[in-house]
Formats: sequence, C-alpha cells, structure tokens
Amino acid sequence: MELLLGHMGGPFWLSRRAAAWSAPKGGVEPGERPEAAAEREYREETGLEPPQGPRVPLGDAVQRSGKTVRLWAVEADPDLAGFRPCTFSMEWPRGSGRILDVPELDRLAWVTPAEAETLLVAGQRPFIARVLEALPPR
Repeated sequence: MELLLGHMGGPFWLSRRAAAWSAPKGGVEPGERPEAAAEREYREETGLEPPQGPRVPLGDAVQRSGKTVRLWAVEADPDLAGFRPCTFSMEWPRGSGRILDVPELDRLAWVTPAEAETLLVAGQRPFIARVLEALPPR
C-alpha cells in the first residue's frame, strides 16, 4: 500500500523533508458538505480530478495550529501527470514587504505508510494507522 502525499509549497518548506508533507486538504465553505469540500480542495491543491470510488472516512485529527483535519481514503491509482497546484500570495521573508506567489503543494509522491510516519506533519500522522485499519495492505 502507498499513500499519496503533497509536499507543502513555499520557501519555508523548500529544503525540508521530514514533517513537511500533508494530505491534500482545506477548509469547508459555509453550507458546503465536508465530502464536497474535500473533493474541491483536492482539485484546487492538485489540479487533478478526485479519484472515483467509495470514500472511507478516517475521522478527524487536530493539528498543532488548532486546525481540525478530516480525511477520507479512496483506493485508486490517479495519474499524477496533470499535477497543477493552486497558488497563494505570501510575504517572504516576513516583514520584508516582498510578496511571492507560491504553490499550496509543490509536488506529490506515493509513499509507504512507514515513510509517511516521518514525512507527514505530526497532526496528520494518526491517519496512517486509521487508513491501514480501514484499507489493509493486500
């Protein structure tokens, strides 16, 4: 089994590997169903259509920032050739007045659950055990 992770974009994360990866995720808009938000965010952060198939709920986890993340797993093998992340503007270095447009995610990678234990930000690591429980390796 492999998990699809995205490396966070921007100068702060550029040379970092450990704890610098995330599942594609984002906020729920008012009136939006969480599942619909997950699909929209996947599209925005990757430029890809969400994989088809049954969604397996993995529950919630709270990140260090206080943000609650809710994920679903899908057994799929999406073609990553069309990866085109959205961008956001940020001041870098902070306080410099210099504005950069940076990608939400700068690359995607398939990783084993063992690799994900090191790569994922700490607040998302509980999802590794949950996905292994929900979708046992074949």
